[in-house]
Amino acid sequence: MRKTFAKTPLRPARKKGGPLLSKKPGRNQIAQARRKTVVRPPPPESSTANRSPPAKKKSLRPKSPADLAPARAEAPPALADSARKRAMDIAQAGLDKKAEEVLVLDVRGLTSYADYFVLMTADSDRQAGAIADALDEKLKEQGATKVGVEGYESGRWILVDYGDVVAHVFNREARGFYDLEGLWADAPRFPVEG
Repeated sequence: MRKTFAKTPLRPARKKGGPLLSKKPGRNQIAQARRKTVVRPPPPESSTANRSPPAKKKSLRPKSPADLAPARAEAPPALADSARKRAMDIAQAGLDKKAEEVLVLDVRGLTSYADYFVLMTADSDRQAGAIADALDEKLKEQGATKVGVEGYESGRWILVDYGDVVAHVFNREARGFYDLEGLWADAPRFPVEG
């Protein structure tokens, strides 16, 4: 014979010493949990030997333009002269291929990846490619190697990186759109004419 037992409803499981798992925590339980997680600073030490000096108050007087100017990292004179000479050689190579609006920007202290930018404009995509090729030929003769080239296929903006000098060969529309002269407005500039 089988014995049948009356079915008793299942009770939700309990955590050991805690509330029912199926119930939502009440306000008191939430408050207790928050009190437990509050981090209180350690009590101050009575000894003054281990205390740090009080922080100096900042002056409210306006800063002079010299204080606001970024600190320029000065390169050793020999390196700075070689980078400037390379920038001028790039500018001259661009002028030899009829580049227009040739401009050298001194970005030392403003950026960490180059000392000079050389900006120039080409009338067409084909001329931009010819200018980039002429830059490469001239600097190969001097023993300089390029780090990388970008945009050669499109010809709108060809960027030729020589490490300390970056040459930018634009067509007119791209030069106006990207406006590197405005972006680097704080950089000293040297227009180069042929």
